Amino acid sequence: MTRFFVTFFPAKKVNKKLAKPIDCAYICNRIIADIKKAKMRRDVFQAIADPTRRAIIGLIAIQAMTPNALAEYFDTSRQAVSKHLRILAECELVSQEQTGREIYYHFNPDKMKEVADFIEPFRKMWESRFSKLDKVLLTIKTTKK
Repeated sequence: MTRFFVTFFPAKKVNKKLAKPIDCAYICNRIIADIKKAKMRRDVFQAIADPTRRAIIGLIAIQAMTPNALAEYFDTSRQAVSKHLRILAECELVSQEQTGREIYYHFNPDKMKEVADFIEPFRKMWESRFSKLDKVLLTIKTTKK
């Protein structure tokens, strides 16, 4: 077990008497958790759940903007806007284009199609239910007269 510990952390000198199996298990679990975290990408629905990010998407959909230009529309810092942009970029809702020293963010409408495709069956179902409700209300209204 200490051999595993030494191979992953060769720069540190390890006292083999102190390296216990539980230490190696802890390190393995941490490494696995870090790998899973790195592989896990944000979901489009996580990105659009935040109202600030939805507002950013609305602004960028009109025209490409820099983080500084976007920060002017919000009462938050430029760093906070950059964090929101990073999340949107991870979900591929926005793309970056560097022009000189400025980074412009562009809206990616293809990714929003995933959201529309997910919502469409629900929209159809609710429209059907509302039309049935309209018919029921109309018959109730006509029978009362």
